[in-house]
Amino acid sequence: MLAEGGFTRVSIGMQSAVPHVLRTLDRTHDPARVGTAVVAARAAGIATSLDLIYGTPGESLEDWRTSLDAALAHEPDHVSAYALVVEEGTRMAVQVRRGELPAPDGDDEADKYELADSVLAQAGYDWYEVSNWSRTPAGRCRHNEGYWRGGSWWGVGPGAHGHVGGVRWWNVKHPRAYAARLAAGESPAAGREVLTDEQRHDEEVLLGVRLRDGLDLGRLDGAGRTAVAGLVADGLLEGAPAVRDRRAVLTLRGRLLADTVVRRLLGP
Repeated sequence: MLAEGGFTRVSIGMQSAVPHVLRTLDRTHDPARVGTAVVAARAAGIATSLDLIYGTPGESLEDWRTSLDAALAHEPDHVSAYALVVEEGTRMAVQVRRGELPAPDGDDEADKYELADSVLAQAGYDWYEVSNWSRTPAGRCRHNEGYWRGGSWWGVGPGAHGHVGGVRWWNVKHPRAYAARLAAGESPAAGREVLTDEQRHDEEVLLGVRLRDGLDLGRLDGAGRTAVAGLVADGLLEGAPAVRDRRAVLTLRGRLLADTVVRRLLGP
């Protein structure tokens, strides 16, 4: 039905192939079902992306390698791998605060990112955004590229975010509340915001520098352009693109320290 409706890609929340990691993440799916979903989508002519999470408390480097190998065995068109962020208000946040679970470790996550980049590259996947890899340029997720390039999109569903005409909004999170508003002929939006020029500039740098294509140095202010040489010297930005193309392109080390790069490019 999705294929007939014009949808061309599904992203499947695999997260991990290791049962104890899924339990810690409070995910209830059977890892074996991921393959069933990929086969079904492919049979319908829909491209597939698998979403993975690394850095879960108790996940070893071997566990992470197991998940990467399992994901690649399904031969997806695209893979996303995100470092775990413990969100306030979640069960895991309470467990971490009580000391029942250790907080995610930055060095551990860096090791797992480097492993992911190596394993995916060997399998023929190329990074095009810090957390995203595709088999071919055509396999890049244009929807996500719309986020990173400040485009417009309409978020549909509970908790979805949209951005059209410079206005950003987000829907109510609970499915029942969302359905009730639609049934009453009301907007499901819970809130909205219009970004200032300064906020837009910060987001352009924050998101643009994460892309393989890099950030146009002309979009930086004086302090940001001055910082580029030091970032190249520190091995965080590629030297040739900065000089030849006037673009800020992250090195592998720069991808691990992307937030640091952004802060220096934004200046005081």
